Amino acid sequence: MLTRVFARNLGFSLVVAVLATSVAAQTFAPPPAPAELTVAAEQITSLLREGESLELSGRWGDALTHYEEALREHPNDRVLANRFDVARLHYSLEQRYDDRSFRNSVATLRSRESLDLYSDMLSKIGAHYYTDPPWHDLSSRGLRAMDIALTDQTFLTTNRVSAGSRQIEQLRGDLDQLGKRYMIRSRSDAVAVASQAAQMARRQINLSETATLLEFTAAAAGGLDHYSAFLTADQLRDVYSQIEGNFVGLGVELKADNGALLIVHVIPGSPAKKAGILDGDRIVAVDGKSTATLSTDEAAALLTGPEGSTCRVTVVTSGAAPRDLAIRRAHVEVPSLEDIKIINAEYGVAYIRIPAFQKTTARDLEAALWDLHRQGMRSLVLDLRGNPGGLLTASVEVADMFVAEGPIVSTRGRSEQENFNYRAQRAGTWRVPLVVLIDGDSASASEIFAAAIQDARRGVVIGARSYGKGSVQGIFPLGYAGAGARITTAKFYSPLGHPISNVGITPDIDARRATAVAQGTQSAAGALAATGENVREVAYRGLNTTPAGAAPASSDATLDLAIEVARNQPVAQL
Repeated sequence: MLTRVFARNLGFSLVVAVLATSVAAQTFAPPPAPAELTVAAEQITSLLREGESLELSGRWGDALTHYEEALREHPNDRVLANRFDVARLHYSLEQRYDDRSFRNSVATLRSRESLDLYSDMLSKIGAHYYTDPPWHDLSSRGLRAMDIALTDQTFLTTNRVSAGSRQIEQLRGDLDQLGKRYMIRSRSDAVAVASQAAQMARRQINLSETATLLEFTAAAAGGLDHYSAFLTADQLRDVYSQIEGNFVGLGVELKADNGALLIVHVIPGSPAKKAGILDGDRIVAVDGKSTATLSTDEAAALLTGPEGSTCRVTVVTSGAAPRDLAIRRAHVEVPSLEDIKIINAEYGVAYIRIPAFQKTTARDLEAALWDLHRQGMRSLVLDLRGNPGGLLTASVEVADMFVAEGPIVSTRGRSEQENFNYRAQRAGTWRVPLVVLIDGDSASASEIFAAAIQDARRGVVIGARSYGKGSVQGIFPLGYAGAGARITTAKFYSPLGHPISNVGITPDIDARRATAVAQGTQSAAGALAATGENVREVAYRGLNTTPAGAAPASSDATLDLAIEVARNQPVAQL
């Protein structure tokens, strides 16, 4: 996730972010042969059956992932694309209704305030979206979202809809006709249609106008592209916490795992770390409530609370009995750098992992580099694998630390204020030989950095093709309920003008070659030579390679190759 932040008193911040969903780029190829068409049709039929099963069981998150993966294989199939969209609307709706701040908005906002909120959302889109707003499509998206909501049990139950199925079907049909009645050419046209839809739902099934208008509001942002979104009050606070690199809580990163919360990562120095929670542990109860009966968002909400308050969790470590812990919530600083070390003392190879680009990343990296320099650093491996992005300014600042001159990245939007050309400044440039690690989860700000290093021939990029998110999102607070919007405001391009969206960064050395080196079937020199003209000029004079068949230094073959490449660089310079 890549973020550009402006002063909050200006009313917005700018974020470039990678989200959970994207559809693979379409490619141009010769028309498939009849036999290939038959195989593809059979595959699509099977994929649709699997998706239908997930939908019928209400597993919308799994269905969304399933259709996303299916579209990577069959990007032009309209039926798969439609089911992906249906799953996305259901999943986003259920995520919102799992959010306490959103449920509070549904319960407390007056109809006039809700309509103003929708109008404010459209105003932000009109002012900042990177291309001309598709007003008719956004209005149609709101009607489609309402159609989906009227089939969603979570929506109907939470809003206490007691109308029978015949009344609901009548309303769905009337909303469909409403959409066909008008051509929406402006923001005011869209507001008028949303207001009519809300009044129809109130009259026909006694649904609050606020519930309808909030669906239109969420759909307006979500309908722009896969990265724009409506943000509830809690989500907006989370975004700012990620940007700032701090929050109040236990200090864990988690995900759902078979009725429990799997601890993906425990932040160093956090309350969870001090309580003895480990990566890979599972939380099975929060404040006495089993996580098996809670959604991930509900369970996560129970973990949050004011600073100094206590949270009771039941934690299971593999092979051990469950243990009950009382953990006091505290202010947690998220490190902008991790695992800073000299990874190969003999050759002075240093290693730093950058998990995300935060406000303090450049400052912290500068301090870390000086410390490593004093320890004898002669080359550096920067690990951006799994880095989803962060602040635009942070990624530019970090790239500027290694690139002496020339462009770093350019952004292009609909308005002139979104068009920037970021260039390197020679002062303070580190000339230490550099290796950068990326993978399919390296996105946005990570891709800006990797592209800047690659295009400037400043280092070697090793790993797998990156995510391919080449757009900038702005974070805009809205006028009611503490909510906000994430809106795509620009596209960004590499120093040589290459687009990143749906393309990504192709590494100089593919991770599969790293595996070959680790298995002893290819030397590091062979992996480098196989990259041909893309080999970076700074890298390989006097390369001394590990003999074929030598045991790798660790189970991380990509990192092993990076160390091998880095240790054969010229001596580091300041």
